[in-house]
Amino acid sequence: MPHTIPPTDTLVIGATGKTGRHILHQLQAAQHPVRIGSRHAERPFSWQDRSGWPHALENVRAAYIAYAPDLAVPGAQADIAAFVATAREAGVQQLVLLSGRGEAEAQASEDIVRKSGLRWTIIRASWFFQNFSEGAFLPMVLAGELALPVGQTPEPFIDARDIADIAVAALTTHEHDGALYEVTGPQALTFSTIADLISARVGRTVTHIDIPHADFLHGARQAGLPADHVWLLDYLFSTVLDGRNSATTDGVERALGRKPRSFDAFAASLPGNAWQSAPVEAVAAT
Repeated sequence: MPHTIPPTDTLVIGATGKTGRHILHQLQAAQHPVRIGSRHAERPFSWQDRSGWPHALENVRAAYIAYAPDLAVPGAQADIAAFVATAREAGVQQLVLLSGRGEAEAQASEDIVRKSGLRWTIIRASWFFQNFSEGAFLPMVLAGELALPVGQTPEPFIDARDIADIAVAALTTHEHDGALYEVTGPQALTFSTIADLISARVGRTVTHIDIPHADFLHGARQAGLPADHVWLLDYLFSTVLDGRNSATTDGVERALGRKPRSFDAFAASLPGNAWQSAPVEAVAAT
């Protein structure tokens, strides 16, 4: 039997994001006191405003850390170091970090958490299935063209709910203290295969169009994306998606004792109109 931790306040940073909202809902359903970590929360939390961190961390036992936009961006390590120091001063006992698979910069932040003197768990992940249903790729799916500079590089996309399940287990028991889980879905899929799977489900054609990397970045600049966002896109599509993460792992099974969710299971869980109507607002990719 897992040793369950008595419920006390848990701060979920990124509580409105792809993983955070599932963690929030699970903790609330289990009646664990939980605090929303977002700009618009009762106790606002923003990575850009460190002055608000002590108030957000007051009476918090554990924190789930999802750094936005990505742990690879310049300044992320300094933010994580400052957050860990603030959390330790506030009496936080446990940290669960969402890290980036195949990102040396993210692993530097992992080291900060490991050396914090607090209990820790690290979940290392890459691309999510949810990027196609609520993220930056959704408008492309709705338009019928995934125009991306990804070639035929396979990627073992993961369901964000699997990450949330591991995070909740780590936040509510001692069974995952000091564990690092590198997690993937059950199989590596190319973007072309994803397009075919979506096409079969929605009954209309969605295709993957491979475009030159430079043209993709030029289009992002022409669309008015800030320079730091363009830098991140360049990094994600040229470095993280270069094949280094193509192999699947047993991280989900080691953490949860079950296989990770498949793309079919993910797609079946979506509302019937998820890929049929125009989105009100596309959420940024995690």
